[in-house]
Amino acid sequence: MAQNNIAVIGLSVMGSNLALNIADNGYKVSVYNRTTSVMEEMVKKFPHENIEGKATLKELVESLAKPRKFIIMVKAGAAVDAVIEQLLEYVEEGDIIIDGGNSFFKDTQRRYDYLLEKNIHFFGVGISGGEEGARRGPALMPGGNEETYKEIQPILEDIAAKVNDIPCCSYTSTGGAGHYVKMVHNGIEYGDMQLISEAYTILKHLGGFTNDELVEIFDKWNKEDLESYLIEITSNIFKVKDDQGEGYLVDKILDKSGQKGTGKWTTEQAVDLGIDISIISNSLNARYMSALKDERVKAEKEFGGKSYKLVEDRNHLVKIVRDSLFTAKLVSYAQGFKLLQAAEKEYNWSFDYAQIAKIFRGGCIIQAKLLQNIIEAYTNNPQLDNLIFDPFFKETIKENQSSLRETIILAINNALPVPSLSGALNYLDVYTTANSGANLIQAQRDYFGAHTFERTDKDGSFHYDWVGNNDK
Repeated sequence: MAQNNIAVIGLSVMGSNLALNIADNGYKVSVYNRTTSVMEEMVKKFPHENIEGKATLKELVESLAKPRKFIIMVKAGAAVDAVIEQLLEYVEEGDIIIDGGNSFFKDTQRRYDYLLEKNIHFFGVGISGGEEGARRGPALMPGGNEETYKEIQPILEDIAAKVNDIPCCSYTSTGGAGHYVKMVHNGIEYGDMQLISEAYTILKHLGGFTNDELVEIFDKWNKEDLESYLIEITSNIFKVKDDQGEGYLVDKILDKSGQKGTGKWTTEQAVDLGIDISIISNSLNARYMSALKDERVKAEKEFGGKSYKLVEDRNHLVKIVRDSLFTAKLVSYAQGFKLLQAAEKEYNWSFDYAQIAKIFRGGCIIQAKLLQNIIEAYTNNPQLDNLIFDPFFKETIKENQSSLRETIILAINNALPVPSLSGALNYLDVYTTANSGANLIQAQRDYFGAHTFERTDKDGSFHYDWVGNNDK
């Protein structure tokens, strides 16, 4: 008799760990992999009383209690569509298919609509936390039909990370909303990592701090407002000695950073929706530039090399860099949530921003003390136009702006690149400037393209004959 609670399809590291997590929480799990030997090896390597391997999809489907629930953990793209088509040979109306991979949200929306026509429920669930999160408790961002969500809610909340006994899992909205939130999470992650990297290079090159000293600095920061997973692991990274030679491992790692595409998707969405996420975009560009290692080495030689001038007051440097990093992080989150607001309108979703911030508090890469301030901001004012208007954000930015400017000027004078810190300051300067130079741009557009313009003293749309009246 079919009695298993859920199935996991795709037994790579993430899929296997997620299956074990579900099983640990008392649910009976059927597992399947296209290559049967992978399934057999997983079941043998991790024997669990609540896990059963299935050699065929038919056996997998028949092992589940109704409504049947499947979590697909295969590579994003065509593989997900292929698994769905294979499942359609066996599933029935009311069954639930979950995609837990890093799918593009528009693909998720397409699959949601396609399966809705067949009365099959589809959920795109963003999963953050990597291998360890999948095994011990990830942050989960589910999107799909709200009523049907109740069928999978207990399982998802049980396996999710917990903060103060509250699951880092909450319904987002319909269709592709869950994967959209995950995409923005990853974009903020790009920004966080780049900002920390810039802080590190300033302290290293302009402060002359050793790795041991950086451990102390980051440990201290992790006990203050900057407390976060990324600050914590950064401190741990500085401690590790090279196991293949002298010195520290971090100093032997080539400065070429990779990326899997979610930062690119986030930036493309910002362009499509007309939202400035300059910190994330600059962070993505920094990764692209890092890949040009040979060209960068050549260019440094061609342009005379680098000569960094050490700062005399190292304690002051630590303070302004700390203030700059925290302020830029505030702006980065403000940009990310501004993009979510634009997406909510564009795709007819309904987001609870305080709940989204609660998801991010544990299990994921951007988990940070700062998220509590975001929760409070949206709890106090769910219609907040921009996080920088929240009293905590506003006062902190006002207090730390001078440090951010001083840090950037110091970096610029030493030809030390800080694209994301600079992006944060530029965003603040643009956003807090009531009268910009865009009036000239609009005049130019009207001059060469008759695009019209609005006036400051009258309502309506206007066009001026710039050429015909040029000599008047």
